[in-house]
Amino acid sequence: MDINQIYAPVLEDLNKVKDALKSISRIDNEWLSEQLSYVVGESGKGIRPALTLLSGKSYKYNLPHLLPMAVSVELMHTATLVHDDAIDKALTRRGHATINSIWGNEIAILMGDYLFAKAGEYVADTQTPRVIKLFSQTLGTISSGEINQFRGAFKLDHSHENYFHRIYSKTASLFSLATQSGAILSQAPEESVTIMKQYGDDLGISFQIVDDILDFTSTEEAMGKPVGSDLIQGTLTLPAMLLMERYPNDNPVEMVFKTRDKKNVADAIEKVRNSTIIKDCYKIASEYCNKACRNLKLLPKTTSRQALFDLADFVLKQGT
Repeated sequence: MDINQIYAPVLEDLNKVKDALKSISRIDNEWLSEQLSYVVGESGKGIRPALTLLSGKSYKYNLPHLLPMAVSVELMHTATLVHDDAIDKALTRRGHATINSIWGNEIAILMGDYLFAKAGEYVADTQTPRVIKLFSQTLGTISSGEINQFRGAFKLDHSHENYFHRIYSKTASLFSLATQSGAILSQAPEESVTIMKQYGDDLGISFQIVDDILDFTSTEEAMGKPVGSDLIQGTLTLPAMLLMERYPNDNPVEMVFKTRDKKNVADAIEKVRNSTIIKDCYKIASEYCNKACRNLKLLPKTTSRQALFDLADFVLKQGT
């Protein structure tokens, strides 16, 4: 199913989110305006703002509060990407040059800070202290996940528990912010807020597992960045961890981390592709998608609820 078909219940309002994001670059500072226009102009699939709006659609759809929340969530996501690219010294993102590769790491860090500030400004427009606090807590969770990833780079002693904790912090926590805030702002009952939190938690984990799989199975053209980027940056993902377990005496991941040689990266990718590792990872991602959806039927039967089921299916089928 096409992503816009899934977004149908909120597609018109998602376009308003895009308009709001574009408006951020319309400021008097011409130089900063150019950078902002570049950053917000390269949006992805819009899953996080869509989750915010879809989560609120089953109850009191308070668009004056839901819209700034959806903008805030996307700005936070964009800010984390700008910071990630600066830390990783990445050259491309979504097929385009990164902010840091054009203007330098210092400007990229400050640009990320600016976007976080704008995200805070938008979340304040919800006039809902609980959501504002959740926003701040999520920013702290994401930052701690980034710190842990940086400190753990090129280290082989990561457990599966470490991995899932890290991807919850860096990815799933923002999905959870989107779904929880949508439910809270629509005055959903607490039981439904909890269901939406669980959905965001588990969908976010599944999303990141699939993203980590694609780093081994996709192409540079499709991803907009080099295949094997995680290995090159010294980040252990689920496919890499399973690869280490399958080849303890001939560990290609260890060779990558020791040599930073692209030949060893290619060897690791080939070994993953020629094993059952991809299938095994998709099975785990599928289990998290099933967990995400297990209580959705307790929500009111609406087109937005069906969209949440369809979105989970879409996340799982990327790259398959």
